[in-house]
Amino acid sequence: MTSQKTRVALISLLASVGLTIGKFTVALATGSLGILSDAFHSLMDIGATAITFFAVRVSDKPADEEHHYGHGKIESVTALAETGLLFVIAGWIVYEAIHRLIAPGNGVEVTWWAVAVICGSMVVDFNRSRALKRAAEATRSEALAADALHFASDLWSSAAVLIGLAATWAGFPAGDSFAAIVVAIVVGLAGYRLGRRTIESLTDTAPAGYADIIANIARDAEGVLALKRARIRRGGSTVFIDADVNVRRTFAFDRVNAIKAKFIDRVHREIEDADISLTAHPVALDDETIFDKVMLVAARRGVAVHHLTVQHVSDALSVSFDIEVDADWPYWKAHDVASGLEEAIRNELGDDVEVESHIEPADVIGVDGADVSEEMILEVVDKLEVLAESHPLVTHIHDVRVRRNRLGLFVTLHCWVDRTRSVDEVHTAVDRFERAFRESHPGVRRIVTHAEPHGAER
Repeated sequence: MTSQKTRVALISLLASVGLTIGKFTVALATGSLGILSDAFHSLMDIGATAITFFAVRVSDKPADEEHHYGHGKIESVTALAETGLLFVIAGWIVYEAIHRLIAPGNGVEVTWWAVAVICGSMVVDFNRSRALKRAAEATRSEALAADALHFASDLWSSAAVLIGLAATWAGFPAGDSFAAIVVAIVVGLAGYRLGRRTIESLTDTAPAGYADIIANIARDAEGVLALKRARIRRGGSTVFIDADVNVRRTFAFDRVNAIKAKFIDRVHREIEDADISLTAHPVALDDETIFDKVMLVAARRGVAVHHLTVQHVSDALSVSFDIEVDADWPYWKAHDVASGLEEAIRNELGDDVEVESHIEPADVIGVDGADVSEEMILEVVDKLEVLAESHPLVTHIHDVRVRRNRLGLFVTLHCWVDRTRSVDEVHTAVDRFERAFRESHPGVRRIVTHAEPHGAER
């Protein structure tokens, strides 16, 4: 991409040098102010394209310790310098044209080769304007886009010079001066358009339409509650976007990261040259339950909580739960963790809330285990089936697995339960079944029962 920008800028520079030499030669030979004005315009083009050539070589340098946003602004600075040149040349042309109209006497000689030079200039300007425009669109270069606009305006100024020469040839010598004024107007308009866009870039004006794009993405993004703020500016070929969005504070970190990744991906699809920084702000919503708030506080502190119970007793709120900690911790450490969690919950819900916790050892994760013998598995299955006969809600014992590790036996199994029973009924029945099995087999460290709904659907 950089080589394409540099190549196009260099070709444009060489073309400006050739056209300027030709136009000055013709202007001096014919005495035409229109051609001389166009020659000065081309001379300015040499400076502008030289600056552009320098700019595109520097602007694509990556960000460094001193330029955190890269070097893209150099294109805007060079475009501003080109704007100044445009207005200087336009002012000189108007001054000289008015002087000739007030004090006529400078004859203009119209020759075929003067017309040929102007026509050749128009052909060159047309082709390089198209080439610059294509390169600017492909590379999103502000400097090349400015040059493309500039040389497109040159076509009109050259056309005005041709008309002035035709008027002079037809016996209206003032036509050359009027043509020069038209050239100055065209140059001034090009300078105004270029200057306005350059100043907008240097003052970090948000590119038109981009704020609406970000707002629409935020409105459609799953998990995003609102777009809090969006700051957008262009630096060279890159659009820098700083956006802040609101998300539920109860979302897990992984989900927030997924929401941000999808948002950023959508921005890149809509704005290919975007460099976006997205910040997600957690906010509390009115529909949060006490359960949500307690679990959120526990998750933030990295504490595993279960058996959470929330009770409303008269005008008081009571919260109780079990927490899991490393079984090898000294008890004072576990108690400090529990006390810290209780205090954090009171800060969230209010100092008048009753908070009680029960400390339990967490099951060891990552223990090396091994399958037991087939005879032991069959023995466990037989005992499970016998035990199920005294627990009518637990039926059809299957998929039994028995493993042994340094802590004892671990048993997992599947069973059928009546699909119409409530979760509480099923949990109570399975809990009683597991407790009875452990009491009859002290060597079993843990039993996990997966209950599957069975029976006719009502």
